[in-house]
Amino acid sequence: MTEQPQHPLAAALKPLLDAIGATPVPVDEAKPEDVVLEWEGERALAVRLPHLSSALDRLLAEMTRQFDGRPLAELDRSEKQRVVALLEERGAFTVRHGVETVATALGVSRFTVYNYLNRQDGSPGTTSK
Repeated sequence: MTEQPQHPLAAALKPLLDAIGATPVPVDEAKPEDVVLEWEGERALAVRLPHLSSALDRLLAEMTRQFDGRPLAELDRSEKQRVVALLEERGAFTVRHGVETVATALGVSRFTVYNYLNRQDGSPGTTSK
């Protein structure tokens, strides 16, 4: 495995790359699909973006971090509703099987996740679980 580049740009971008699940790659190892960044007119760093299939897993891991590392299934109802709201803002439910995956992570049914989403929208007649 190649050691991460030591370029100042790599250090500056590390928190962003970690947050989105991207990987810094030396320019000479860049693949055509990598994004090559320049620094003072020179090719300095390539960034390998994550596959979409891992996006929901990263979002759920981020939610766990935001809630003090507690398993999402152990959160109380209001915290689970907040998780659903945050995931909705980040587009988690546009991913195929997003509702099912989130429901499993939260330890609730798909119906409950839909109720949380409807509650957010202010839809009348919804109940919470």
